[in-house]
Amino acid sequence: MEKKQKMHVKVGDSVTVISGYDKNKTGEVVKLYSNTGKIIVKGINFKFKHLKPKKENEAGEIKQIEAPIHHSNVKLNVKKS
Repeated sequence: MEKKQKMHVKVGDSVTVISGYDKNKTGEVVKLYSNTGKIIVKGINFKFKHLKPKKENEAGEIKQIEAPIHHSNVKLNVKKS
């Protein structure tokens, strides 16, 4: 059994990426994976999924999905009031 990691972000928080390909981009946290310590941020870290056609007359497609990134690679945006 894996140990759950304590994370400094919650779903709905606005975060900025501090390392990697998408450095300095901002987005909203959509999903948390507490077992692996990873999060999915809206509009960040896109990966491509190539799908074969299922039926004979169907065309194949390339889907763009958001891949998870580690929570230590983002910082929480401070709200000014």
